[in-house]
Amino acid sequence: MTNEWMVENPENRKAKQGAQCSSNLSRLPSVVLASLLGLLLSLPMAGAQGKDSAKERVIKTVDSVMGILSDHQLKAPERAQERRQLVKQAVNRLLDYEEMGKRTLGRQWQDLAPNQQNEFVELFQQFLSNSYESRFEEYSDEQVQYVGERQKGDFAEVRTLLVSKKVHVPLDFRLLWKSGQWWTYDLVVDGISLVKNYRAQFARIIQASSYEGLKEKLQSKTDLIQ
Repeated sequence: MTNEWMVENPENRKAKQGAQCSSNLSRLPSVVLASLLGLLLSLPMAGAQGKDSAKERVIKTVDSVMGILSDHQLKAPERAQERRQLVKQAVNRLLDYEEMGKRTLGRQWQDLAPNQQNEFVELFQQFLSNSYESRFEEYSDEQVQYVGERQKGDFAEVRTLLVSKKVHVPLDFRLLWKSGQWWTYDLVVDGISLVKNYRAQFARIIQASSYEGLKEKLQSKTDLIQ
């Protein structure tokens, strides 16, 4: 069964960009989050650039994931689920799902009670986690080149380039200083923001049905890619 919440190949995106504006529900996360895994596998190491560098925050996650994926014992087929869980835990230390969920819902977030907000964040996190967990084993020869970093106040952006034999795709991490460290609240692949993409799609679903309708659709997609 095809998962309609997936981004298409960047080579085809520009040709179809206009036509797919209203129908590309969740085509973004699989490439965005799989690209994140590509970064975690191949971003070159470097020292921190100043105090509490956002780049250094990403690099620390790289160390953790590379250690997991280079562990020969964890490569055994019978330990595949354990390996995936360890990668998930490492990636979760970089992504701020609460901030991402809040930004994807936009105004709707303020209308939810605290328990509803928590429920949505858990569902959104499960969906994104399943998206990249189901694809990271496919990664082989992709490489990520570090492009740069910029910071303004409590916000920062770490820019990279995902390189394969066929395409070179810009992959940017947007981070927020929160609770004493940098957290990623958005990922931008080839100019497409994960947060903005979802916010537009979620708003259309809520307008067409309801917030409960959005939850049901998100849950069904989450179940589909488990």
